[in-house]
Amino acid sequence: MRLQVKGRNLEVSDSIRSYAEQKLAKLDRQLADGAQVELELKVETNPSIAANQVAEATVWTKGPTLRAREATRDMRASIDQLAEKLHRQVKQYRDKRSGHNRRTNGSRATTSTAEGVPVSDELDEQIVKTKQFPLKPMTAEEAVLQLELIGHDFFVFQNGDTGSVNVLYRRKDGGYGLIEPQLG
Repeated sequence: MRLQVKGRNLEVSDSIRSYAEQKLAKLDRQLADGAQVELELKVETNPSIAANQVAEATVWTKGPTLRAREATRDMRASIDQLAEKLHRQVKQYRDKRSGHNRRTNGSRATTSTAEGVPVSDELDEQIVKTKQFPLKPMTAEEAVLQLELIGHDFFVFQNGDTGSVNVLYRRKDGGYGLIEPQLG
């Protein structure tokens, strides 16, 4: 496992770096070779935020990408809580993955390729953040696992069967919805 430690609004000391390496080294036993961990430690400069010592981690594996964020008043406590959260996510993924392998008849989604729609100038003022990420081909079942691991309400992925971009989302009733764009 490769670990990269960055600091924002703070200089990462050797003691904090070694502490983070020690705590996250336990993940190495659970993750496959080739996993990469990016840990960002930062201090929120807003004085109204009491828990201003923030630890954020992104873990790239051959399977899912795991993300976690913890904030407390102490950087070591933030790192501890972050490491615990990542351990739970890895365990949850491994448990679900082993249960997934026992299933025999999973559904496969099919759709046609969708192209991006240009955004008008009026909407540019409303867009506050743009994010780019690589699309990994996967099945809908793998996308459900990924959605659960990152804890978001939706997940964009490339359907491994069709090559098209699909959106998986969490429904209010606890189920999942799959959007398969079609050219009109």
